[in-house]
Amino acid sequence: MSDAFEIINIGMNHRTAPVELRECLAAQEDHEERALRAIRDCDVIREGAYLSTCNRVEAILVTDRAREAERWMLSLMAELGGTPRDTIAPSIYIHKGLDAVEHVFRVAASLDSMVIGEPQILGQVKEAYARATRRRTSGVILNRLMHKAFHVAKRVRTETGICESAVSISYAAVELGRKIFHELEGKKVLLIGAGEMAEVAARHLITAGVDGMWVANRTFERAVEVAGYFQAEAVSLDEIPVVLEKADIVLSSTAATQYVITHDMTRNVLRKRRNRPLFFIDIAVPRDVEPRVNDLENVYVYDIDDLKDVVEYNREQRKAEAAAADRIIREEVLKFDRWLKTLAVVPTIRSLREKAEAIVRSEWKKSDAALAALSPEQREAVRVLTRSIVEKVLNDPILFLKGKAGRETLEGYLDVTRKLFNLDREE
Repeated sequence: MSDAFEIINIGMNHRTAPVELRECLAAQEDHEERALRAIRDCDVIREGAYLSTCNRVEAILVTDRAREAERWMLSLMAELGGTPRDTIAPSIYIHKGLDAVEHVFRVAASLDSMVIGEPQILGQVKEAYARATRRRTSGVILNRLMHKAFHVAKRVRTETGICESAVSISYAAVELGRKIFHELEGKKVLLIGAGEMAEVAARHLITAGVDGMWVANRTFERAVEVAGYFQAEAVSLDEIPVVLEKADIVLSSTAATQYVITHDMTRNVLRKRRNRPLFFIDIAVPRDVEPRVNDLENVYVYDIDDLKDVVEYNREQRKAEAAAADRIIREEVLKFDRWLKTLAVVPTIRSLREKAEAIVRSEWKKSDAALAALSPEQREAVRVLTRSIVEKVLNDPILFLKGKAGRETLEGYLDVTRKLFNLDREE
């Protein structure tokens, strides 16, 4: 990495800070914009982005005065959270150089999340970067870093199975539904009960493309309220047998002490369904669906223990896939490091090109009278030929310098190049 700057990452997450502390930093709606305005106006920071979610608050900075930038950023976070600096400091982590690069890649690829493989974090990272570009706090280094992070996240998602397996009860229910129906678009759902877990599962089903939902609850008022969340239809518990004739998926989560769905009720409904599959997701304790229902033809019943087994199996699968994801990240960190090292040769290469351009302009101006008799097409042909010769002459020196990037001998080669081409001559 160039000595002129350093990438640092300063933040806290669900592992280092309690939710009460993370909430302080996200208490005001415009805290991200305030952070970016401060970063833009800070003379010790060259580039910066600010990420704030329910599970993490982080700043990604490019600076040539790392210690000052760290102290300044810690003070800003304390100010944004209305919390003493000494209170925040023990929960803060700081990554520098390639460790910071690796951390950003892991965050974007959802390997540093509370639930490994969850998809929301990538969108949040993209939003944070978009804010930085709008506020013009992002530059060459950060632009490259963030786009590389998005590339890494895509590789992890497509080359590993880390994002494919459900690791929550509610999402496991949706995954099982997909296995039974192959696709959930066009399927209809009956939601029995209106608890938080049932609501979350219902949201996952809506996202998966189900078409239509009924909500039944012990109190009809609550059924109407929850139905409003999903543009669904509220029904009474007495109407369940009628709705079962039309539903494809039944998600049940009540506090009933007796079975809400019985064997006889389901068997009578099946005669009218003409062999269409019926999928029950019973996440109630005690269970809402009588176990014997699972013995009926074309009926599938999963209770919360079944879903827990799916979640645990998938969690183990994700751990195995995480090893492959780690390999991808290490590979991409090395690639980014190689790019960073090429930055040391950029000023010399730019000077080479600028001098060549200046020579071309000067010689073209001197030859203008001699070329006056040429047609526009002929003049353009000469111009293209001239530029082509210049590019070919410069190509080998430029490739040579790039090949020396990161080596101890680079400074010597840069010095020789600048002297050979007289790049430092004072005008």
